[in-house]
Parts: sequence; C-alpha cells; structure tokens
Amino acid sequence: MCRHLAYLGPPVSLADVVTLPPNGLYEQSWAPRRQRYGTVNADGFGLGWYPQQEGALPARYRRAVPIWADPNLPDLTRAVHSTCVLAAVRDATVGTAQDETAAAPYADGRWLFSHNGAVQDWERIVEDLGVQMEARDLLGLESRCDSALLWALLAQRLHAGEPAEDALAWLVTRIAEIRPGARLNFLLTDGRTILATRRGDTLWYRTGEHGVRVASEPDAGHEDEAGGDPEGTWREVPDDSLLVATVSTVRTVPLVPAAERISIA
Repeated sequence: MCRHLAYLGPPVSLADVVTLPPNGLYEQSWAPRRQRYGTVNADGFGLGWYPQQEGALPARYRRAVPIWADPNLPDLTRAVHSTCVLAAVRDATVGTAQDETAAAPYADGRWLFSHNGAVQDWERIVEDLGVQMEARDLLGLESRCDSALLWALLAQRLHAGEPAEDALAWLVTRIAEIRPGARLNFLLTDGRTILATRRGDTLWYRTGEHGVRVASEPDAGHEDEAGGDPEGTWREVPDDSLLVATVSTVRTVPLVPAAERISIA
C-alpha cells in the first residue's frame, strides 16, 4: 500500500504540502496512523506539480529511496511553488518493480495519477476485463506493476474522450468485479480538478480559504484540541465513493456506473 495526497489552491511551496504538516505525508512514510495494509512506506516516493507558467505540463520528481533519505528534498520542496500538487510515498507490492519508475505520480499530458492499493494477479487484468489494448501501449508501460497497468487502462479511456468521473467509476467497478479483493484508492488531477476514489483503504479531504486537500489520512490538524484546524476540518470520504474537488466545491458520489450515480455530499 501507499500514502498519497493532492492539493489544489493558491500557490504554496511543496514543503507546505508534503514535508511541513505534522503527521503529514512525510511522517506517514514511517509512521502512518490509519494505514490498513503495511506499516512503513519506504520503497520510494514521488512529487508532481504544475509550473505556474501558462499551459505548462506537470513536472515530476521521483526516487526509489525513502523520502527521508533524499538529501535534495528540503531544497527542492522549499524552492518550488505550485497551485496543484500530487505526491505519494510507496510501500511496494511483492512482485512489482522496485525502481523509481514504479513511484507515483504517473503522468500523461496534463494528467497526474496515483494508486494506493493492490490488485491480485494484475498481469491478467486486460485479458480478464475483455478490453482491447494496443501492443505498443502494453510494451510501453512505464513500470512493471499493477499501478502502471491501471493507469494505462484509465488513460486509454481519457484519450478516447470519456469524462474522467465516468472513466474512474468504470475502472474501479470493473476491476472490483473481476478482483473482489482489490484495493483501489486513486488520485487523479489535471491541475484544475482533483478526482479520487475510495475502495479498500482510507480517504479524507479538507477545504478552507487556503485550498482543498485530499489525502489517505489527515494531518495533525484533524485532531488539534488546542484551537482547531485553521484551514477547516478534515472529513472522511465514505467507502466505495468517488470524490470530485475544485478550489470552490467538493462532492462525493457512490462508486457505481455513471447511469446509477447520485450525489451524496
């Protein structure tokens, strides 16, 4: 499993999102509080962000070392600012690639993607789904792991013009049908909207004047008894839900095919 987060709002440093919050993503690499599977996320990490130049594609920084073991990270996170960030720390699934190519976020055009979870017998997913994928897409997978293949399946539908909400709902519900034990917590952003799914692990969000954050688990602000959270209260996303967030709105809907979906928050 992994821990991941996404931020959307006014420009902030990567440090403000990733390394500085107490009990935030940085500390969750060695001391997650709500992680259901695994105890340490030391198999790599990744940061993705959108440069503030108009039309710029997202940039990524990924390593195969624990996030606390990278001596370049403090300077990088202090110097880089962005209005949208997606970051993750990794606990690798047995049998998957161990190098930095397997560390989220994955990227395609303006999209950044992360998967917190695991899928059993993932090598047979395409065949079992009964979908068609070009050989070049399969051979061109960024990494040998379930997350990379899931991203390729999702990106294929996004390229075909399917709305991101529908593509995510399709992917989660179909994978759940053929792999009932799969854990499928996804984060997806194009720099303007954050989409997330919760199936098999925890997911929270927080809104406020300083933007919206979506994360596997809240930072210390959720449990601040001294004076509350100055940026708003963390809220837990219901299991089997799809979340869609902009800088001004957050809504969650059941993780069902698009025709059956009804807003619940």
